[in-house]
Amino acid sequence: MSVAKKDRLSFAGLKSKRSVLGIYYAVAIILMAIVLLHNNPLADQHTEFLKKVCAVILLVLSAVLVTAWYDKLTVLPIELFNSRKLIWRLAVNDFKKRYAGSYMGVVWALVQPVVTVLMYFFVFDRIFHSRSQMVAGGVEVPYVLFLTTGLVPWFFFNEALMNGTTSLLEYNYLVKKVLFKISILPLIKVIAALFIHVFFACVMLVVAIMYGYTPTIYTLQIFYYAVCEFILVLSICYTTCAVVVFFRDLTQILAIVLQVGQWATPILWDINMLPDRLKWIIKLNPMTYIVNGYRNAVYGDEWFFEHFYSSTYFWIVVAFIFCIGSLIFKRTKPHFADVL
Repeated sequence: MSVAKKDRLSFAGLKSKRSVLGIYYAVAIILMAIVLLHNNPLADQHTEFLKKVCAVILLVLSAVLVTAWYDKLTVLPIELFNSRKLIWRLAVNDFKKRYAGSYMGVVWALVQPVVTVLMYFFVFDRIFHSRSQMVAGGVEVPYVLFLTTGLVPWFFFNEALMNGTTSLLEYNYLVKKVLFKISILPLIKVIAALFIHVFFACVMLVVAIMYGYTPTIYTLQIFYYAVCEFILVLSICYTTCAVVVFFRDLTQILAIVLQVGQWATPILWDINMLPDRLKWIIKLNPMTYIVNGYRNAVYGDEWFFEHFYSSTYFWIVVAFIFCIGSLIFKRTKPHFADVL
């Protein structure tokens, strides 16, 4: 490649970097202005002030980190985008491979959600006659529906995280190939888990209709919260899949953490049962935002942007986790083939 051509490519890359950073700074400034101007007269003003200070500090800190580590942070997203067709084909094959050799094939993936919901229906609705669950705004919903809308996103998170964590171990023969972009392997597992999640979400909507909660315009928020969860679990997977190569016990630790996490997340219980002084601790868990979002999409009447601070906090946490995950993955990537 000639020196002149290299200079042109370098200049084009520099212009692209400046454009992306310019857009990022503009978005950060807009968010900062919204945070400072947003005011909830019904909320405690001291708490609102602390939220604004924390939000501004996190936005400034993120701008500094993105500027300093731009080249390292953009390697992973660019690789994933350039390999999008291959990712889709491998994800479909991975999904089909799970049920290869069985008579019913992928039908088994659809049977599990249906059996799970039926089990909860007969146990809680027919046998124990569980009472309605009180949710935000004083609205009562059947406990089966309350439980299902919490379990649907949690099952996806559980399966995607565990499969994404072991993706490098499962596809170790691809990791050892020099030209193969191994960064797509965790994404393949998360997409494969998403296929089941889509059907499970459809079952959830059927259950809601059975109890008289027909889809509304707010139901479209399921797509937003599904994207939120997809990016969250993928961001975590880039850290866990890299660490588990060197520390195999991580899979057992994750299984325990997920067990505890199911009870630490308001899935089986309502967050409004807690006193106000303890709610903020549970809300630090990003899955609380997802679970409450799914419930609000099915039987609520609020948009996600009405929960401004929760949405802002969630995306800042996701961005932070993704940055950390991509850096750990990039740093440990050269050593994967030696260990596997």
